[in-house]
Amino acid sequence: MELSDLGYDSWFEEKRKGLESSDCAIARVTRVDKDRYLVRNEQNEAQAEPTGKLLYSAESSQDLPCVGDWVLVQYYNEGALAIIRELLPRRTFLRRKSAGEKTEYQMIASNIDVAVIMQSGDLNFNIRRMERYLVMVHEGHVEPVIVLSKSDLISAEELDKRVAEIRDARIDARIIALSNTTENGLESVKQVLQKGKTYCLLGSSGVGKTTLLNLLLGSDVFETTAVREKDSRGRHTTSRRQMTVLDNGALLVDTPGMRELGLMGVGASIDDSFSDIHELSENCRFNDCTHSAETGCAILAAVQNGSVSEARYQSYMKFVKESRFHEMTYLERRKKDKQFGKMVKSVKQQLKKRKGSAS
Repeated sequence: MELSDLGYDSWFEEKRKGLESSDCAIARVTRVDKDRYLVRNEQNEAQAEPTGKLLYSAESSQDLPCVGDWVLVQYYNEGALAIIRELLPRRTFLRRKSAGEKTEYQMIASNIDVAVIMQSGDLNFNIRRMERYLVMVHEGHVEPVIVLSKSDLISAEELDKRVAEIRDARIDARIIALSNTTENGLESVKQVLQKGKTYCLLGSSGVGKTTLLNLLLGSDVFETTAVREKDSRGRHTTSRRQMTVLDNGALLVDTPGMRELGLMGVGASIDDSFSDIHELSENCRFNDCTHSAETGCAILAAVQNGSVSEARYQSYMKFVKESRFHEMTYLERRKKDKQFGKMVKSVKQQLKKRKGSAS
């Protein structure tokens, strides 16, 4: 295996040249389990941990290694253990607001070529949830592919309605209907996966991400759990993010199901996902139009005449408000953290001066 088989190319090589530890070995992070890492090079995988310098210089968790990162490492114990010294810049990324009340970014994966957004085609189909995933994918400059799983549980007519609903939402990503039970659509998924490219499975628990991975591997390598019959919802089986090399050379990252997918600071990505609404906003009477009550708002006019659905408009406004609110909270917290850091530094300097004058 060559590094290029793991996705390494000239772009990363150029970024490597300017780093402090450029003489160290290059490897890719293939698994993250809390504070434990697994990295892979041309020969093998090794357990790894970051240096204290890397840990303490990180301003937030997104500055720490995540699955898909290229890192500079120093090997020990004949290559069985490694120390992560530096991260290479990320070409693409997938991140969300951390679950719960904490206002912080959480990295999902990096250097992803294609995000495979899986959603059940049955009762759990939700176009608003799909829009949320697409905003996240667009923010990280990742290409999306949509897989409608459990297609065997609905009729051909119902499947056509799902596809029409996706297109009505102005989503032009490739759509693949898949049944993990009958394996209909599996060949179409395989055609998407290319050697040396990195893919990431995204979706709620129970949509069939891990089952699809097992089908692609040809055996039940990873554990799966049946969904609840009463609401077709799944339980978390995948507990960590992990990259697997498929037989055809494609790299596939499986992720835990996401119950929350908060958006933060993704205004431009919302405009990409709602390009029709963004284009309308350029015709609003006022440059600072909030699209909520103003006279001369082109978006409200489009909602009134039916060219933009009320549901799509409400989804757009919800995303915009949510993103701005979390971003403001995040920036305010970072500002306070920096002010506190300056205060601590100032106190340390004063104590140092006092000790010097006392001696």
